[in-house]
Amino acid sequence: MPVTDPISDMLTCIRNAVRVTAPTVEMPASKQKLAIAELLRNEGFISSFETKALGTPAQKMRIVLKYGPKGEKVIQGIKRISRPGLKVYRASKKVPRVYGGLGMAIVSTSRGLMTDRQARTNNAGGEVVAYVW
Repeated sequence: MPVTDPISDMLTCIRNAVRVTAPTVEMPASKQKLAIAELLRNEGFISSFETKALGTPAQKMRIVLKYGPKGEKVIQGIKRISRPGLKVYRASKKVPRVYGGLGMAIVSTSRGLMTDRQARTNNAGGEVVAYVW
């Protein structure tokens, strides 16, 4: 059965894996999911990610989750904001801060996906995809 919102599916897979402290999570890959994984890695929320058979119908992405030295969860929460039924857009000056800058908002701009800090720096607004803290 096809997934109607693949980004929500990705975020739910990550949320569920973090809840049970799984070391990795595997899901179907796409360009947008790879861009989100790249942002999560650059901001330190995940250790790494890799793709398998990209460009084929069986393309997969494996995300290696990150935990603290005593097993503390690095990703405390992850929430989808803009969804297919309700798009949420913000101007560059009103891009939200998540937990006063401790988390990040993923923003889809005309220049691609970027974090809330990058969007404010580049003076770019757009669709608020998700919050991660």
